[in-house]
Amino acid sequence: MLNIQLAAKYATAIFEIAKDENNLDGYDKDLGRVRADVFAIPEAVKFFQNPLIPQQAKKDLLVKAFDKEISQTVMNFLMLLVDKKRIGVFNEIYDIFTSLKNKEQGILIADVTTAFPLTKKQQDALTKKLTSLTKCKIKIRTHKDTSILGGLIVKIGDKRIDGSAAGRLRALQNSLSVNSTGI
Repeated sequence: MLNIQLAAKYATAIFEIAKDENNLDGYDKDLGRVRADVFAIPEAVKFFQNPLIPQQAKKDLLVKAFDKEISQTVMNFLMLLVDKKRIGVFNEIYDIFTSLKNKEQGILIADVTTAFPLTKKQQDALTKKLTSLTKCKIKIRTHKDTSILGGLIVKIGDKRIDGSAAGRLRALQNSLSVNSTGI
């Protein structure tokens, strides 16, 4: 709980800076790159969370990985996180930053689960359809789950649309069991 509260404070701070500079997308791109290149790797996360590793070693690694690749403000933010021993919650900071950015830009995230990866054409068609239905900008985040057999499950906020083969089979099974008890 405390980590989430701390992450929210740092995320809000970097969000406000990005907003003041009218560069939400640029900051999102830089922070997303840091996440993908470092904080999506479990060994790297352990490295940055390890209190026995000197702060300077953590800073050196970040500079070596991202010097001139990300904005100086984002680099300074990363250095601050290392100094304050908060770099270990970077993923949470990034998630909250992204949520704030999406809210500011009126973007809804649609979590789409399929048994097989969607093609770019299918993703574009689904985005267009969901945008039409919600009257909001939609950004799709895909997930793979072979247990749904086919079709897809879409979750936007607290709404869930189950168009999966497994979901249809469950509905059919429930329908049959209800009908069989009435005979």
